[in-house]
Parts: sequence; structure tokens; C-alpha cells
Amino acid sequence: MLHVGFSMFRIVFTPEAINDLRQFRKYDQQHIVAAIETQLLHQPAHETRHRKRLRPNALAEWELRVQTFRVFYDVDVAQSVVKIAAVGSKQGNTLFIHGEEYQL
Repeated sequence: MLHVGFSMFRIVFTPEAINDLRQFRKYDQQHIVAAIETQLLHQPAHETRHRKRLRPNALAEWELRVQTFRVFYDVDVAQSVVKIAAVGSKQGNTLFIHGEEYQL
């Protein structure tokens, strides 16, 4: 496989993010993981319609939107690693992470 101009990033999940994923239906889990693989393997620190850099917070530097779900992650460009810190869901304007309401 040849990647010209792109470096592949390795995606790692924290234990908390794995637990977060397990809260969702199997179909949603597959959809979220597919979006992570599509969106974050190349240029994960590049803002797009679905990815944005967050204001400084205790959770993560970046957010990936996947329908009503939110994937929070950090990027280590030097190591080519994307660390998935948490996966939550939006209900209206309220964000839920680890099953609890969360304020960013």
C-alpha cells in the first residue's frame, strides 16, 4: 500500500473510551469505529466539517462528530498516534460521557 504525502497514524483507545463504546448499540459502535478509521488515520490534526480543535479542557484537544456521537481525542504528531480519550453522545445541547452529563 502506497501513501504519498500522508503518514498513517496509529489509533489507540484508552480503557475509558473502550468502556464508553460498549455503552452503545453494536450498530452504533461499528459506525463510530468506522468513522474513526476513516477520519483519523490521515491528518487527524486538520480541522474539517466533522473535526474541530476544542478550547482547552480536561478531556481532549480534538472532537470528531459522528452523527449524535462525539469522539474526543489527542494527537501526538511526533509519534504518529491518535489517542481516543472518550466517546460520548449529544442529546440536544447536552453532552453525555461515561453515562453522565458533561460540560466541556
